[in-house]
Amino acid sequence: MVVRLQNTIRDYAWGSRTLLPELLGVESDGTPQAELWMGAHESAPSVLPSGDSLYDVVSAGPSDVLGEETAERFDGRFPFLAKLLAAGQPLSIQAHPSREQAIDGYARDEEAGIPRDAAERNYKDAWPKPEILIALGPFDALVGFRPLESTVALLDALKPVGLEELTELLRDGKLQEAFTQFMSTDRDTIRPLVAALGEACAQYSGEAFEVEVETMSKLCADFPDDPGVLAALLLNRVRLERFQAVYLPAGNVHAYLHGLGFEVMANSDNVLRGGLTAKHIDVPELVSVVDFEPLADPVLAETELGDGVSTYETGCEYFAIHKVELSGAERTIDGAGPRIICCVAGTVDAVGKDSEVTLSSGQSAFAAGPEGPCILRGSGTAFVVSAR
Repeated sequence: MVVRLQNTIRDYAWGSRTLLPELLGVESDGTPQAELWMGAHESAPSVLPSGDSLYDVVSAGPSDVLGEETAERFDGRFPFLAKLLAAGQPLSIQAHPSREQAIDGYARDEEAGIPRDAAERNYKDAWPKPEILIALGPFDALVGFRPLESTVALLDALKPVGLEELTELLRDGKLQEAFTQFMSTDRDTIRPLVAALGEACAQYSGEAFEVEVETMSKLCADFPDDPGVLAALLLNRVRLERFQAVYLPAGNVHAYLHGLGFEVMANSDNVLRGGLTAKHIDVPELVSVVDFEPLADPVLAETELGDGVSTYETGCEYFAIHKVELSGAERTIDGAGPRIICCVAGTVDAVGKDSEVTLSSGQSAFAAGPEGPCILRGSGTAFVVSAR
């Protein structure tokens, strides 16, 4: 079957009031609209034309929906979750666990009797959450630790009062110590350091770090007593152009700042936060999952396959993504297991064995695992997400 999905919009406070409505071609109601979820995650599953949630349908017959191989491989769970993400304000600085860390953390939270919907719970499920964000327009983010020599050069250029110790720790290669120390500092101690950093940014007149300084200046103003501001100093400041991407495997510290993107991840809601948020923060647990290896080049470009089809090479076992540009021709996209097709521009027809769905911008369809190759036609752009 190929059927249209009805999806839930999450109204998180950091969401944009305009980006999702503009993509969907509807009037904004003035409220934040942060994420539109497509998939079978239990907290906000897509709904099928029958009125059944995709989560319930998968749970009732995993092999029928996912295909036998995918159902066996992922223990009957839908393997990925797709989203349209619209950031009007910065999201929290965060990282996600590996498979082993998620299994261990989930077991510990279960044994401690922490309710799964409790604000102080770290692990909502036993799955990792590797993810990719593909920009649908200019998209700003903090992604991975900047090479230490570049961060030291930034601090030497700013010379913020009170951060001399941080500079020296980084100069000595002690990234984990620096990150842990400042993330563990109380807010009363952090406040003057953030103020000094903001003042240093205001005094900066160079060009080498213009974008970084602009971002840090805004974070200092918006989060005056948040240790996450100092953590942000250590991260790569990235601007993605349309269809550029960042891939975030386990342990990658990141924060989305502003923009509209198409996001795909393993079907998990495990987030360990480290700042720029009023939500629960567990610094020791966060540090235990973080990968402190600096990341020189976080930006991932698409790989062209020809005939308007491209992919993003991540090596992730939970999902594969094809971007399909259509201008009247028909394209057949191979892939294993269940698929979600999301139109992000123009009009795209998703064609199955005995059904067809016409999608406009922001709409999506579902193809079950046994359906076979996915056929698209029309004039527009769509992403096809499969199990592999």
